[in-house]
Amino acid sequence: MPDIKAKLKFLQAPETYGDSSLHLECIETHMSWVFLVDQRVFKLKKPVCFPFLDFSTLKAREFYCREEVRLNARLAPGIYLGVMALQWCDGAFALVPEAQLPAPGETVDWLVAMRRLPFHRMLHHLIATHQVTPKDIDSLIDLFGSFYRAAPAVPLSGNDYLGRFQCAQASNREVLLRPQFRLQNAALALDRLSAALALGADLLRDRVSRQRILDGHGDLRPEHVCLMQPPVVFDCLEFNPQLRQVDPFDEMAYLSMECDMAGAPWIGPQLVSGVANALADPPHAALMHLYTAHCALLRARLAMAHLLDPQPRLPEKWPPLAERYIARALSATDDFTFAMRHGTLESPAQTAVPRMQW
Repeated sequence: MPDIKAKLKFLQAPETYGDSSLHLECIETHMSWVFLVDQRVFKLKKPVCFPFLDFSTLKAREFYCREEVRLNARLAPGIYLGVMALQWCDGAFALVPEAQLPAPGETVDWLVAMRRLPFHRMLHHLIATHQVTPKDIDSLIDLFGSFYRAAPAVPLSGNDYLGRFQCAQASNREVLLRPQFRLQNAALALDRLSAALALGADLLRDRVSRQRILDGHGDLRPEHVCLMQPPVVFDCLEFNPQLRQVDPFDEMAYLSMECDMAGAPWIGPQLVSGVANALADPPHAALMHLYTAHCALLRARLAMAHLLDPQPRLPEKWPPLAERYIARALSATDDFTFAMRHGTLESPAQTAVPRMQW
C-alpha cells in the first residue's frame, strides 16, 4: 500500500491534473496539504489525530471531505465542486472524480475539489493593500444576515455554553503557560479572562436562553473571505460540530479582531452594527469585549501549538504573534470590566473594536 510520501509525490506532479505544463503550488497547513492547479484547488487531509479532530482513518477522511463540501455550500455556493478518490491500481495512482466511481482501483485517500478564488479579492489582501470599501463590507453583512437568519439554533443549556469557554481556558493555560515558551503577560491575560467569564456568565447564559447559539462557520478570518460579487466565505470548520456552534457575535468579534490586527480597525464596527441590524439583535458591549478576549487567547494558543509539532513550520513566527494576541486579550478584558462596571449598553458600532490599535 502506498505511503503518504508517495501520495504527495503524485499530487505534486502537474501531469496528475492532465497537463505537465501547468503551474502547481503546494501549501502545507496544520491539517492539510492544498494543491493550487490553474483554476482549481485540491485539498488532501493529513492522517493526523488531535484532541479536537481525528483524520487518522481513511473512513474519517472521506466523511470529513464530504462534510467540508456540504457545509461550505452554505456560504460559498458553487465553489466546492465535490470529492475525488485517490486510487491505487496496478502499481499506479489515479485521481478519480466521484461521478466516475466505482472504478477498478482501490481508494487509498480522498480529496476535496474547489474552484480557485481570485487572490486579489481576498479580504486579507485587500486590507494589506488598503482597497477594502464600506460597500464591500455591506455586501458581506447581507451574506451574514441571510446565513444567520437561516442557521438552526443549537439545543444547549446555559451552563453547557459557559462550560465550553471554561474548557477552552483550561486548554489555553496548558499551552500558553508552558515554561519553555516564556510568553509575556500570558498568566495575567488568562487570569483576567477567567475573572471576566465569571462576571459575565449571565451574559453568556442569556444568549443561550434566547436561542442565539447557531450552527455557524467556526473559523471566520479574513483569509476565508473573498469579496467577489456576491462575496463568498469558505473553509468553515467541518471537523468538529461543537466548535462550529457559536453565537453570531462571537464570530463577528473574531473577524473584527482579525481585521483590526491586520490594519483595518474600521471594519469591525461596521460589521457588528450591520449584522446587529440584520438580525434585530444588538449585542451588549461587555459581551463583545468578552468574546474578543476569548478569541484572542484562542488564537494565541493555536499559534503556540505549532511549536508542539515534531517539526514545527516557521518556529520564529509564533511567539511574537501569540504575544500580540495576548496583548489584545488584555485590552479586551479592560474594556469588558469598564462596560460591566458602568452598565454600558453601547450601540453596536461602539462595541466591536477595543481601544488598542495595531
